[in-house]
Amino acid sequence: MYKLQFATPAAWVEAVMADFDAFLLDHATAEKKASGMAMSMVSHYPDKPELIKAMIDLAIEELSHFREVSQLIYQQGLQLTPDAKDPYVNEFRKAIRQGKEAYLLDRLLIASIVEARGHERFGLVAEALPEGKLKKFYTAITRSEGRHYELFLELAYRYIDKTTVNERLQELLSFEANIVANLPIRAALH
Repeated sequence: MYKLQFATPAAWVEAVMADFDAFLLDHATAEKKASGMAMSMVSHYPDKPELIKAMIDLAIEELSHFREVSQLIYQQGLQLTPDAKDPYVNEFRKAIRQGKEAYLLDRLLIASIVEARGHERFGLVAEALPEGKLKKFYTAITRSEGRHYELFLELAYRYIDKTTVNERLQELLSFEANIVANLPIRAALH
């Protein structure tokens, strides 16, 4: 549907493979936060039934992913860790504008782009993993993230005119590319 403007470098995949335990712990946190974000959309937009239905389904799916990642963590003999701030998401949120329509549009498009970045990066992880259970899991997660980024974009088109959505999408894709290009390489989703 659209293309990210900055491709994740191979060094990121190398960092993840070199410290996969740290990546798993960060992934668990990301799934938990994604579920919470979906529920915050439900709370914020009670007048939008299509959005509410989609976000409830998404919250359940993301929570299910969190459960699966948690199980992988425990199988590795690890423990969940307290949530840490995500510098990528925190920086991206600075692009959110005020105003009812602008705020809704920015939240939907930023959520879409965050999911698109997850789709790209989980796909890279799936490619790098050897055949087996983990590769299958990350292949499935990649497909799921792909559905999610399309979902948020479709919701944006449902509530906002297409020209406005497309113009803002290009601005946010550029903003996001600059963030990712300047992120430190580490064994974390972002």
